[in-house]
Amino acid sequence: MEKVTPRTLSGFMELLPAQQIRMNRLLAALRETYELYGFTPLDTPAIEAAEVLLAKGGGETEKQIYRFNKGDSDLALRFDLTVPLAKYVALNRAALSFPFRRYQIGKVWRGERAQRGRFREFYQADIDVIGDGKLDIMNDAEVPAVMARAFTALGLTDFTIRINNRKVLGGYFELLGVRDRTTEVLRTIDKLEKIGVEKVCEILKDECGLDDIQIGGALEFVTLSGSDADKLAFLEERAGENERLAEGVRELRTVIEALPSLGVAKENFAVDLTIARGLDYYTGTVYETAVNSHPEIGSVCSGGRYDNLAEYYTDRQLPGVGMSIGVTRLFYVLTEQGMLNENVLTAPCDAIVLPMTEDTAYAAGVATELRRHGVCTQLYTEQRKFKQKMAYASNLGIPYAVIIGDDEIAAGEVSLKDMSSGEQTRCSAENAARTVLEGLKARSVEKLIKVN
Repeated sequence: MEKVTPRTLSGFMELLPAQQIRMNRLLAALRETYELYGFTPLDTPAIEAAEVLLAKGGGETEKQIYRFNKGDSDLALRFDLTVPLAKYVALNRAALSFPFRRYQIGKVWRGERAQRGRFREFYQADIDVIGDGKLDIMNDAEVPAVMARAFTALGLTDFTIRINNRKVLGGYFELLGVRDRTTEVLRTIDKLEKIGVEKVCEILKDECGLDDIQIGGALEFVTLSGSDADKLAFLEERAGENERLAEGVRELRTVIEALPSLGVAKENFAVDLTIARGLDYYTGTVYETAVNSHPEIGSVCSGGRYDNLAEYYTDRQLPGVGMSIGVTRLFYVLTEQGMLNENVLTAPCDAIVLPMTEDTAYAAGVATELRRHGVCTQLYTEQRKFKQKMAYASNLGIPYAVIIGDDEIAAGEVSLKDMSSGEQTRCSAENAARTVLEGLKARSVEKLIKVN
């Protein structure tokens, strides 16, 4: 029989065991943080009816979606977690309590061109707060506070959540006299970091039809320097000229002033008037998050406020605010930049029981006792030499080896070896469990991400 060459499709990530454990630790830290703030978990189907996913689709979305037929059904893989959330809320609104606070961590699929750091299958980790009719502006402050807590828990401290408001952007450009071209102007402004000032000016003039005065006003706005207070003061001086701008400035100030009381350090957030985000989607507060020491990574977490989450599924007004982490891309760049902490334990278990006799009944009982005390334990019963067994434990980075020979069985004890220090002691299985758990507790202070 001809052998099939094993391969992984381009744009799909597969990890070796140690890296998978690091990925799982990242996901677990996010879940723990999200639940700490009272967000409930949600898991929607990977496959939906194509008409449901594409209700707001068309354009690039329809080009990138994985779509297929099964019998008479037109189906598609979800391309994000927000559209399934919209469907879910519209379908279950009568049974939900609002504001509805949900988090979802799951894979999504996009058939775009695979490239360095960009994947066709990847994890997203989203949080959203959905209101019924109205949603208080304080939610716009708490959502980035959750993400700040999540990054800090992972060990990532050198980050800045950049915050703006779409009403500020729209109102200011209305003042410049580009009311009917606001969307095109904002799309161009959103490319400022990628293509530079000169190219942005060229597009604003040739494609958006702005004159030199309008271009100058736009650039003055988005390149405004100074503190958050300076930027807010600049905006408030002009707020009386445009109601939309005034509302946006009030919302932006509320969010910025609330963040410290929500536990976000001042160095971890800033007003950034260049942030636009999903121009046809977001309607108020918008966010992007940058790792300051690695600007080449780009935004690692983004999102914002939207007026009506489920407008394509219901007439009910369901405003919301949320942020999303592209987990697979984040993990990739953290690995590539050498930012993952090598001291974090990546062993598949806490202890391995190594019987040195043919009769493994006593060893099996010891493994059961260790597990009863909460020690993740592997029972190794392969008939190999002692040196080979120890090499196996060492290669996997297992912290403790529980060695059982005739002497240990006769005494009703075990020999517990600390694999890092080489120290070995004789004790009961119960005391061995306590020693392992205490040792692991001392090592658990390591964060997943290195602190430079």
